[in-house]
Amino acid sequence: MNETGNTIWVFVTGLILGTLFFGGLWYTVKKTITSTKPAFLVLVSFVSRMVIVLIGFYFIGAGNWQRLLIALLGFIIARFIVIYLTRAKQVIVKEEVDHET
Repeated sequence: MNETGNTIWVFVTGLILGTLFFGGLWYTVKKTITSTKPAFLVLVSFVSRMVIVLIGFYFIGAGNWQRLLIALLGFIIARFIVIYLTRAKQVIVKEEVDHET
């Protein structure tokens, strides 16, 4: 695979890892509200997300700091994408207008 294709692959893998991490965080927070054991859920979620991301970065990096940097860039961009997609929609309440005058 050529250098450009390899760089794109590393970036996309960073995006996937970031989406898994931050999407999993969002899902955990959402499910914690209704969980009977929220502390256990948070702990298991944190450990599993960290293990997946650390193993992913270990294999992506392969001893090359430039690849790690590109994957980290994808990871951080995924954070902003997940925030954009999952933020609560603001409800705009309009005042009622009296038209009977």
